[in-house]
Amino acid sequence: MSLHLWRSEVAASSLLQPSSNMAESEQQTGTSTEDDGPPISAKFNFMVPKKEISMVPDMGKWKRSQAYADYMGFVLTLNEGVKGKKLTCEYPVSETVEKLLSLLGTLDRWIDETPPVDQPSRFGNKAYRTWYAKLDQDAEALVSTLLPPDVSAAAPEIAVYLKEAVGNSTRIDYGTGHEAAFAAFLCCLCKVGALRVDDQLAIVFKVFDRYLRVMRKLQKTYRMEPAGSQGVWGLDDFQFLPFIWGSSQLIDHPSLEPRHFVEEKVVNEYHQDYMFLECIKFINEMKTGPFAEHSNQLWNISAVPVWSKVNQGLVRMYKAECLEKFPVIQHFKFGSLLSIQPVKP
Repeated sequence: MSLHLWRSEVAASSLLQPSSNMAESEQQTGTSTEDDGPPISAKFNFMVPKKEISMVPDMGKWKRSQAYADYMGFVLTLNEGVKGKKLTCEYPVSETVEKLLSLLGTLDRWIDETPPVDQPSRFGNKAYRTWYAKLDQDAEALVSTLLPPDVSAAAPEIAVYLKEAVGNSTRIDYGTGHEAAFAAFLCCLCKVGALRVDDQLAIVFKVFDRYLRVMRKLQKTYRMEPAGSQGVWGLDDFQFLPFIWGSSQLIDHPSLEPRHFVEEKVVNEYHQDYMFLECIKFINEMKTGPFAEHSNQLWNISAVPVWSKVNQGLVRMYKAECLEKFPVIQHFKFGSLLSIQPVKP
């Protein structure tokens, strides 16, 4: 695991903690520092997160914040961790990961229990609000099942990110800001020690992959609008992170090159192994007409010669098109775990 990617000391020490087995082996060799410091609950004054970016000039505060450093560090560490690995490879699955999958299974089941209603408008089915109300009511209890007892007080803070991660119940839309809230939710679970270093592959390949499936089902079932979509000039109507992590999976692949992902035969053959191709498959199912017309940015990316360049370009694009855009970040919420305070020099 390349922890050099973390942008700050706080991130390096507490975002993805060593597993208990690693901690035990460190104790046996007398090198453990984990028990010497204060408990995690003492490091944070848990609070309900709130919006801090209300005007365009506030964006500087966000880019200098501990939250930005921790969030980007989290994304980049996972990006490094999945490099060259298939979705179907072997990796440990912890109890917390199993609980997260169960939580996402609950959200999925609620969709089945809340069918769309008949309404004149084709998009934004109002049954979504009924579905969302269940999450709004139960989010804290769902999050409590994931937390170690010593940080149970973090549930109200972390639950806010879960509720923000599934779309907007007023507009019935979903976009990259909601996706970012789910990554922030996972980042917070790392910061309180519920998820650890050993979980990094499972975070992307199990948890995030399951989250994507639930979000796609929500989008299809309730005909959700894309939030802040740039149409054909955006990368995708709804997601961004799976393209970053998915392109990292394909780095140094012996036969698949970026030019191949626009070929339906290749997508159908390899989508179960690669998140990037899963995303392309979903686009192909949802959109009609020539790929170059409905997904122009992705079509352009297929001309890049190697996956490492695709991956680097997507990270830059993610910062520019999502994390540095006021319409996205104005909705982001800050608490004790993802703090608006500037990074300590």
